[in-house]
Amino acid sequence: MQRFPMTPAGKKRLEAELERLRTVERPAIVVAIEEARAHGDLKENAEYHAAKDRQGQIEARIREFETKVGLAEVIDPTSLSGDRVRFGATVRLLDLDNDDEITYSIVGEDEADFRSGLISYQSPIARAVLGREEGDEVEVITGNGTRNLEIVEVQYKDIVLPEKR
Repeated sequence: MQRFPMTPAGKKRLEAELERLRTVERPAIVVAIEEARAHGDLKENAEYHAAKDRQGQIEARIREFETKVGLAEVIDPTSLSGDRVRFGATVRLLDLDNDDEITYSIVGEDEADFRSGLISYQSPIARAVLGREEGDEVEVITGNGTRNLEIVEVQYKDIVLPEKR
């Protein structure tokens, strides 16, 4: 059975979104369906069909989040240490092509926010550095070409997720 790795903050955010869907979105769409149904003929009632479509989307998201929460593999970066890159690591990289330094934290797919420096463990950069150590050089093939990076520092610290947009 597939597990979903995530940080404690990621699981907390997912649980909060699941609760919001169950307690706010689901009841609101039921009301919208009832109001649309009151307008008469359902065959030509665009509001009714839109509300039913939205209900299907909400129910699908609830099922998805229930599955992910139920199969969550919570990994607390603060309980890890060492200079080998693993899930939850915050990694400082040197771009060997232009001498820019960049820092990323490796998180679960639902936590990723590239602009905030949070990358999914499934991203090309994360896949290239996972299992490697400080001082190692890696070649990363991205949509924008090949990048040569050096792992400058590996830290394991608490990861704070930005507010959902």
